[in-house]
Amino acid sequence: MISSTTFYLLVYVWIAIAILIFPLVLKIVAPYGRHTTTSWGPLINNKAGWIIMEFPALFFFAVFFLFGKNHHNLLPWIFFSFWMIHYLNRTLIFPFRLRTKGKKMPVTIVIMAFCFNLMNGYINGYYLGSLSEQYALSWLYDPRFIAGFLMFCSGLAINWQSDNILIHLREMGETGYKIPYGGFFRYISCPNHFSEIIEWSGFALMTWSLPGLAFAIWTLVNLMPRALHHHKWYQATFPDYPADRKALIPFIL
Repeated sequence: MISSTTFYLLVYVWIAIAILIFPLVLKIVAPYGRHTTTSWGPLINNKAGWIIMEFPALFFFAVFFLFGKNHHNLLPWIFFSFWMIHYLNRTLIFPFRLRTKGKKMPVTIVIMAFCFNLMNGYINGYYLGSLSEQYALSWLYDPRFIAGFLMFCSGLAINWQSDNILIHLREMGETGYKIPYGGFFRYISCPNHFSEIIEWSGFALMTWSLPGLAFAIWTLVNLMPRALHHHKWYQATFPDYPADRKALIPFIL
């Protein structure tokens, strides 16, 4: 266990790192998925990579929450449930639904994502399990909780819908890429990334916590460049790509 002062200092440093590397991440195309390259070193099976790199967000969050020193009241359990719903799907369901037979990703990316999810799982699990003593039942009626709850649920719904559309673009055995249509793909190239930003911004709002804010910032720093790179790839790959479709934010970006 560490002191709360040390813990919050760690979270502030984590936020500062996100802000500092953002300009760099905007320029570097992460080499997995459609951007996979061998220039980043050895490759690993795509599905195995997904499970390994998402596992810390599921496991370490749960461990630090469940073995925290606080006697958990209702609100932390609600936050715990939201986190676990997302990461049970992302870690143990989503990878097995992917139709990516034969596809691989760099081990380097898996290791980096593992560390990223370990840190975010730790700070949020530790905070909710050991430091979140301020949540009374009245928090359920607070505008911040209500707005955050609606944002998280909306983001989760869009995320699952977008995943379904992308997964079913391919028939079993197919490996190529196609233009996705339907849902929020009518407006943006990456509604799956947009929805995760909405989700974790909602989580930060309804927990009203520094670790929640840190994760929301890191989600934006990680996924905004990814969406911009995807959008540029779509435009370069498909001459008939919808001209009015934005990258990440409907009608704006």
